[in-house]
Amino acid sequence: MGRIAVTDGMDDSAVKQLEDAGHEVVLKHYSKEELEAGILSDFDAVVIRSATKITDKVIRSSSGRKRSLKLIGRAGVGVDNINMDAATKSKIAVCNTPSSSTNAVVELTIGHLLSCTRHITTGDRTLRNGKWEKKNLRGSELSGKRLGLIGFGRIAQGVGKVARSIGMTLHAYDPYLPAEIAADQHCTLHDNIDDVFRLCTHISIHCNHSAETHHLVNSERISMMPGIGIDGVECGNHLVNCARGGIVDEVAVLNALESGALSSVALDVFEVEPVVDNPLLNHRNFHGTPHIGAATYEAQARIGQEMAALIIDFLKGRKPKSILNPEVI
Repeated sequence: MGRIAVTDGMDDSAVKQLEDAGHEVVLKHYSKEELEAGILSDFDAVVIRSATKITDKVIRSSSGRKRSLKLIGRAGVGVDNINMDAATKSKIAVCNTPSSSTNAVVELTIGHLLSCTRHITTGDRTLRNGKWEKKNLRGSELSGKRLGLIGFGRIAQGVGKVARSIGMTLHAYDPYLPAEIAADQHCTLHDNIDDVFRLCTHISIHCNHSAETHHLVNSERISMMPGIGIDGVECGNHLVNCARGGIVDEVAVLNALESGALSSVALDVFEVEPVVDNPLLNHRNFHGTPHIGAATYEAQARIGQEMAALIIDFLKGRKPKSILNPEVI
């Protein structure tokens, strides 16, 4: 029987799946101090989402003891809250659920794109404040515009599919993607990220946050955006990020909103979460959501069930299909 810690919540069906397989599941969020003191050393596996940070200190304190942690499961995609080098050094496997939340994030991204260009959020705010601003809320259509996708993995490809059906033209920057994949998706792949900003009035972020991508969206690149669609309409420039905080320079974005270089910005992710006192929240042309990209009933059920299956396989001695450091097994 395995002992599994679930620190950031898990769908009930997935918990039952693990318990039916004979494993003990402990649903509890541990503090930073508890994690660093080695609380996870009494578990075979831990399942986390974005709230729990598995640092080098947490990994060292969870290894080399009687039971010792053997598997870190990220219920989601990004593993920037896990010290991968430390996990690999300690022979702890790390796996994620790369496809389970794709559809949920695709739909939220499209929702934000539509809200940006049709003033849905602004219209709701002003209406609630007793204002009828019909004349001030003329929007633009997504059809006939270029969409720039920074990163072109599963989610970006899903966004691109919907965007093309609306009538958008796709451009992408992804230095790790084979050109034929973009071609199959009717997307123009660029070698230089600046070319995407120069061409596109609408930008959507779909890459991981790393030293390489930190503040990838900055004042200089925002200033390159054309503001005019390929249909000749002065639609302004629009930015959406449902990927990771830190990729977008939030100070640069606020300045661009104030200067008019950006017409709208929508963020589901932020550099500091939870957001408490971010000046972006006070700008009329900003709207945001509290990191809810994967927060649908359907996605959470899929994520939990996929993670439970991975853990069950791992504890039977099988290699998880989504293992990110296979050298440890």
